[in-house]
Amino acid sequence: MISHLSGKTLHTTDKSVTLDVHGVGYLIYTTTDAISRINSLEGELINLWTHMSVRENAIELFGFFNLEELEFFQMLIEISGIGPRGALGIIGMGSVDTLKNAIASGDTGYLTKVSGIGRKTAEKIVLELKDKLSLRGHSAESGTLRSESDVAQALMALGYQQHEIRDALKDIPEGAVDTNTRIKEALKILGKRG
Repeated sequence: MISHLSGKTLHTTDKSVTLDVHGVGYLIYTTTDAISRINSLEGELINLWTHMSVRENAIELFGFFNLEELEFFQMLIEISGIGPRGALGIIGMGSVDTLKNAIASGDTGYLTKVSGIGRKTAEKIVLELKDKLSLRGHSAESGTLRSESDVAQALMALGYQQHEIRDALKDIPEGAVDTNTRIKEALKILGKRG
């Protein structure tokens, strides 16, 4: 099992990166946000946590910048009907906290925005993960996480990219608790970076 790789970028596509690890090139599927981040780190050492998927006709690696994304990915692929590519599409939607909150609050509409995830599959994800997430401290009562999901959706509607939104959400001051204030703060942050 390959659980972590560290190397330099040889090649990227919109869905994958090939890392040179001591002379061996590993093809790793990842999110578009991760690809953008990898491209911005040209020439630097890239560290990815990986999941190795072994099927009858293929062995594939899926990579993530942090363990939280990897663990959430592994929770998703345990659900019948969700394969690694579908799970990767879900993780590519936004921050893990935003996704966990959407699941904890039963927001199937947010999950159906992923290509290949219909209403029934979204309901299945919510049904199977809701209890697991509440045991780990993510519940629908968490106002900040609900607000984060709302802020992310509002910023996506304004045309911002997911990686920009994710970075802005991290920088919002802790004192900004209501959704409108958080949107305003995120727009200020994005305006300064633009």
